[in-house]
Amino acid sequence: MKLGFRDGVLYDEKRSDWDAAGPRPINWSLWYPAADDARESEIPERSWFQKAAVARNAPIRPEAVPYPLVLLSHGTGGSAAGLEWLARRLVERGSAALGVSHHGNTGIEPYRADGFACLWERAPDLSYMLDHCDAWLSDFSGHIDTNSVFAAGFSAGAYSVTLLLGAVAQFSQFEPSRMKPGGARGPREFPDLADHIPALLRTSDVFRDSWSRMSESYRDDRIKAALICAPGRSVLGFSEESLKAVDVPALVLVGDADRAAPAEECSSWLHARLRRSALKIFGGGLGHYVFVPEGTALGLAFAAELFTDPPGIERAAVHEEIADLSAALFRDSDVIA
Repeated sequence: MKLGFRDGVLYDEKRSDWDAAGPRPINWSLWYPAADDARESEIPERSWFQKAAVARNAPIRPEAVPYPLVLLSHGTGGSAAGLEWLARRLVERGSAALGVSHHGNTGIEPYRADGFACLWERAPDLSYMLDHCDAWLSDFSGHIDTNSVFAAGFSAGAYSVTLLLGAVAQFSQFEPSRMKPGGARGPREFPDLADHIPALLRTSDVFRDSWSRMSESYRDDRIKAALICAPGRSVLGFSEESLKAVDVPALVLVGDADRAAPAEECSSWLHARLRRSALKIFGGGLGHYVFVPEGTALGLAFAAELFTDPPGIERAAVHEEIADLSAALFRDSDVIA
């Protein structure tokens, strides 16, 4: 099957960008089954990630029924491209996949402390794409089923997806008042994040407005099931009552050697509080970054720790298993009672 790809940017007029200079940008990427006669070409730009050839802006392959849609939310400081490995495999299994790059918390623009701190702003990015599907569907209308929608997220993206299911945040992970002496003050990509929050609360109207909306509900009833990959400690800030009220099937996946988001502390905790969830812990010493793409020579040169797995582990084979589990969940979410 040929892999189609298109991308673009939308602007949420109801939310400001972090500089208060205009509406919030939502950069998006869509992967889909392309017409059989589409011409694929290699991705030209240099990247840390291995990516498949795509048929950019090719016509969609017509089918008797529309393709279900999977929304994708990347990890902290990543981008939609970081879930290309899952997107193309979902396309092979009969879906379309739509990822966004979350403003201020993405590698396609400079990192922002406000974007890293206010993770709840990510979920409305995904809902906005559904609310304004005509803007990106274009000539694909009728071929992608926006009434059959699922979601998948990795790390901070797992937090985003859980918000869509109905989780409500009680506090932010890196609130200075919640910091333990000697504990981490930010994620790997922004290690002093907590130290920026007091100044932002004093000086940024945009940040204060977002901070005041921390505990709002971002539930989106259009999501039929969710794949939650390696959720981090940020999920510990969710209200347990809100988690117990979630009635959407979810599959939680994590590696047994995840040091960034330890399975027992994060994934098992979340699974125990979701009424309709299943948990799979991958053995073999798999870490947090098994959920990012395979690395190129450039990626290995600059960040080998992101792309190196234990001896005997083939990341591509793990990705195939994850895609199979995902497709089964999205095909028959009733398998999770």
